[in-house]
Amino acid sequence: MTTTPTTLAPSTTSEPESPDLSDPRAYAEAGPHPVGVMTLQLDKGPAVEIWYPAIEGSSGTDSYDIRDFVPEAIRSLLTGEVDAGATIAAAREAELAPSPDGHPVVLFSHGFTGVRVQSTFLTSHLASWGFVVAAPDHPSRDLAGVLGGTASGDREDAVDDLLATLDLLTELDAASSGLLAGGLDLNAVTAVGHSAGGATVLGAARDERIIGYVSLASGYLSGGSPPDVPSFFIAGSLDGVVDPDTATRATFESVPEPSTLWIIDGAGHNAFDDFCTFGGGTGIIGVAEASGLGLLLDAQPELRTLGEDGCVPPAVDVTITFPLINHGVTAWLRVASGLDDTPIGLGPSVSEVYGVAVEVDTRP
Repeated sequence: MTTTPTTLAPSTTSEPESPDLSDPRAYAEAGPHPVGVMTLQLDKGPAVEIWYPAIEGSSGTDSYDIRDFVPEAIRSLLTGEVDAGATIAAAREAELAPSPDGHPVVLFSHGFTGVRVQSTFLTSHLASWGFVVAAPDHPSRDLAGVLGGTASGDREDAVDDLLATLDLLTELDAASSGLLAGGLDLNAVTAVGHSAGGATVLGAARDERIIGYVSLASGYLSGGSPPDVPSFFIAGSLDGVVDPDTATRATFESVPEPSTLWIIDGAGHNAFDDFCTFGGGTGIIGVAEASGLGLLLDAQPELRTLGEDGCVPPAVDVTITFPLINHGVTAWLRVASGLDDTPIGLGPSVSEVYGVAVEVDTRP
């Protein structure tokens, strides 16, 4: 079995520390910090991936192979010689970049059949712009659990994973030593979630420590009232898994103000993860088909839909939408976390800037 990970946009130290506030693409490219990465574990069991701004001069690459996140019995079948992972510019266990006020924190929640590292194009990008990003696996719905038949579907357990991750970061920040000791701004904690993770961050944001959230290709699931904090919803017009109107738009219209909505024309469900860069551009489905498992997928059409959505025509190629998504999420989080006074490039002009039509709505 041969792995040729897709290399995503590297971090760089060539960008200025202070972005050009007149540039509507200010956050489309990587920020001024090299990226550090480490893997920890919650007391309850799930692994947690953490990306963070590293000290100047840090260098290296970090890769993952999606086949390492499936049960061994299935992994043994995935023998096709096809790219099945991603590589980012990041240094393992690098020293945290100094910050007089501490770095703001982002909690990331993956989707159904996702994994903690599923959106490194975004999580590492946020780290390059000064955020410490922590993403736990959710055994209640992660790829291994779903394929192995152990996923419980317990929505509250996923919320608990995210809040337990925040507890872990709080302990690390308060420690007398360690890579993150004294380096976090725990008064600036936000959350980002994809698909089912969007519902998870809505639940987690009821915790008073979380000051805002971003929901990607998601909507609000019933049960309890939505948190009274700022929010940003982004969806793709071609999403065949989570309907952008009945789910995302409806949720945007029901949550407290202030809230912003983007619907990206031509984007699908997997526009917000790395998966469409796998399998020659056909996602996890391409990885399976390269191993001769096409008939198995045909027997489970819901898995094919989930795996391909947003990866194949007529969806816009993710290499076009990644910079747009990176900019939007980074710009919004920087305002929510107090790093910027005003948002940069989040208005209707975004369509002209990126050459992709984006419906923009803001309340108020």
